[in-house]
Amino acid sequence: MSVDRNPVNLQESFQITFTANEQPNAEPDFAPLDKDFEILNQSQQQSVQINNWKKTNSIQWILTVMAKHAGNLVIPAINFGQDNSQYTSILVNEAQDTGMVNEDLFLQVEVDTPKPYIQEQVIYTLKLFRKVNISQASLTEPELQDAMVEKLGEDKNYNTRFQGENYVVTERKYAIFPQKSGTLTIAPLRLTAGIIILGQRQTNSFFNRQRTRNKRVVSAAITLDVQPKPANAGVDWLPAKQVFLQEEWTDNLEEMVVGQPFTRTITLQVEGATVGGLSELYKDNMPPHLKAYPDQPVLEEKATDSGMLALRQEKVALIPSRAGSFTLPAIEIPWWNTRTQKMEVARIAERTITAIAATGATTVLEPTPPLVSPAQAAAGGKGTQKTLPIQQQSTLWFWLTLFFALAWLVTLAYFLSRKLGKTKKQPVTVEKKSTAKKMLQKACADNDPILAKDALLQWGRDQFKQSSLTKIAEQSGPLLQAEILVLNTILYSDKTQAWQGAELWAAFQNNQSVDVVKKDLADPLPPLFKI
Repeated sequence: MSVDRNPVNLQESFQITFTANEQPNAEPDFAPLDKDFEILNQSQQQSVQINNWKKTNSIQWILTVMAKHAGNLVIPAINFGQDNSQYTSILVNEAQDTGMVNEDLFLQVEVDTPKPYIQEQVIYTLKLFRKVNISQASLTEPELQDAMVEKLGEDKNYNTRFQGENYVVTERKYAIFPQKSGTLTIAPLRLTAGIIILGQRQTNSFFNRQRTRNKRVVSAAITLDVQPKPANAGVDWLPAKQVFLQEEWTDNLEEMVVGQPFTRTITLQVEGATVGGLSELYKDNMPPHLKAYPDQPVLEEKATDSGMLALRQEKVALIPSRAGSFTLPAIEIPWWNTRTQKMEVARIAERTITAIAATGATTVLEPTPPLVSPAQAAAGGKGTQKTLPIQQQSTLWFWLTLFFALAWLVTLAYFLSRKLGKTKKQPVTVEKKSTAKKMLQKACADNDPILAKDALLQWGRDQFKQSSLTKIAEQSGPLLQAEILVLNTILYSDKTQAWQGAELWAAFQNNQSVDVVKKDLADPLPPLFKI
């Protein structure tokens, strides 16, 4: 069950929607609503959605109702045979007297708090009352100095009864964040529209349009008494309705290995604030031998019907440089609860993590069998050597010598042709790798992070077919991966930091030597004899 607006004023209609995914075994009984509400209209809708070949049914009962009296009213649970809905509450305010008696068109404005704190969210609600049809309407936006203004959600339309007359109401909401304490005035809004005169048309018009008469209406001005932040608020001031702070880990903390990165994601979500009011979550207070490389923060804002929703998410790559336990400090975000008017603290408790040493694989080499001469190979197993006649020995040595000579010539011809083929096919690749390496060496020597980034991107495209520093780091060894993350942090950090390229160049050279060894092992020389 859901309502389209909350709160509402007395003599204003609103909608209650009941939704079911399956057909209930009986029709709903709306009689419990008669105690506090008048049902003006009732409708039912059915829809079918197919997602990934799975069919989902949806049935909705939509009621247009009006409260019979003001107060915090309970919408009771409704029985659908053996099933029943959840109950909820709605706040119904007394009908407001604007002084506009029998007006066809007028504006009404209000705020949810006339005495906000500095930077606290203020909900400014505009209502356009009309009992005539209008066209070509234009409405000004709220204007006031030293404040931020954000429009909230979509406009809502509903019916109401005011001073004995039926009106159609268009409601629009804004979020206002005053940036200065003292008195602030929201200037009146102006609406200019053409009121359609029923039964009269412009006969001389080509399209025979209806006649209209222009009218301008103005709302009242609203004054805010903005309070300074409380004395016990501290340096970081964050007024909000609700704050959520949480962390996530992409890797198993029980299997941390020295030299291997793991990612910590910290998310701060605040109701009733903008991203400009959210402070940084990562602090440079990591324990020794645990390097931290923060990524660019993710900032998101969403305008909902109830106010602004702000989100800040930071990812930090952590790399332990030695085995042992590390204690990560607690993260605390102090904030002012605008509902309870008290200071509170959102907190992530300190955490102790343990890294183990990396285990290297060892290779056992098999002993090479001793070389034997052809004569020894033809000898018996008991150590008794048979003596061949001199003529037979000469003939045997002649054919063996001829065989080895031919094999040597074939092998030589193969290597010469292979070397020439490689030289013809890959001169451009070798030249590109050499150019990227020289460029990176110069950038590291000059401590130029931008030139180093360009050199690494060129090297990564030639070496791994990758065109981003993050992907290149994933393809590199632990040392080079860590230095690329450092370079990436320097390049996209909001703070100006000096970069030293000596460690990157040393890690790059070490990584290159490992690549060459891997390449040699993957491409061994062909055997002399093929079986």
